[in-house]
Amino acid sequence: MMNCSSPLDESAEYSSTKWVTSATHPGVRFRLARLSLGRRIALARSVRALWQRLEYHGAGESIDDRLSEAVLAAELDADYLKWGLVAVEGLVIDGCPASVQQLIETGPEALCREIVAAIRAELGLSEDERKN
Repeated sequence: MMNCSSPLDESAEYSSTKWVTSATHPGVRFRLARLSLGRRIALARSVRALWQRLEYHGAGESIDDRLSEAVLAAELDADYLKWGLVAVEGLVIDGCPASVQQLIETGPEALCREIVAAIRAELGLSEDERKN
């Protein structure tokens, strides 16, 4: 009897999320959503207006433009966190295990920035896009 395996008998494994260990907060790790075509489209739709307003205020020189740019950049970071952060482990905020929303609202800003940088790296954003 001949034993042959067909490529059709084998399947590929793929995980739609990945775990990342925090470099800024020992003992903390976070799970990120990996990029897919559908998720890229959803993100583009959700941040398009913010990007346009950010570019507009970024071109201005007034104090109002600078403040608006800073607020919009923070809102954009929060959108990235909501889109790409699935879970946080090893972080307790005010006595409760951290949720994504709680991390955004009351968590350590350095950790939020680290996670946003990891999300942007996963998206393959350019250096100029990462600065915003």
